[in-house]
Amino acid sequence: MKTDQAIIFDLDGTLWDSRHLVYLIWNRVFERTPEIQVLVSQEDMDVLMGKTMEEIGACLFPDKDAEFQSRIMDECGKEEVVFLKEHGARLFDGVRETVDALRTSYGLYIVSNCQEGYVEAFQEAHGFTEDFADIEMSGRTGKGKAENIRILMERNQIRQAVYVGDTAGDEQAARQAGIPFIYAAYGFGKAEDPDRVIRGIRELPEAVSELFVPCTPI
Repeated sequence: MKTDQAIIFDLDGTLWDSRHLVYLIWNRVFERTPEIQVLVSQEDMDVLMGKTMEEIGACLFPDKDAEFQSRIMDECGKEEVVFLKEHGARLFDGVRETVDALRTSYGLYIVSNCQEGYVEAFQEAHGFTEDFADIEMSGRTGKGKAENIRILMERNQIRQAVYVGDTAGDEQAARQAGIPFIYAAYGFGKAEDPDRVIRGIRELPEAVSELFVPCTPI
């Protein structure tokens, strides 16, 4: 359901956890690339998740040029999408029920620092293709999360919104976009001064209701 009041979600660490699969997919790409002498662990993903693919490439291969970093991360991203679209990943407890409850009253959206196709893989694998009114991602626009939040809000004529995420970067993006931030403390990162904190996604409806003010007809 699309309304003037919107809940915009981060994906990784907020709606699902794909770390246990993604690092294996990346390592498969790294192992067949002679120039790469590093593998990543599942623990490494805690630091890398939430960054753009360009930022991840720079973190993992600081001694390589941007073209190499981009090529390798593009391969990783494409393999992720194919695998996750078919197999999915681990949804956080209560995601399906909470989305079902919220979509009757709010417009639901996703903005993520991911490659193109990644959000769609989440939607297709877990049956969320009809639940989110719109999505945006850095891999499609080439822009950061704050700008993508603004783009999505303008495109959908959203009057009020909150952003739900699990990292300090998510909090900063919400501040730059001029909207409240709800910190998903069950995710991968930390936040400094969120407007609300939820320990599980089932707490989200109450947190949202406290932040939104009633819309008045124009």
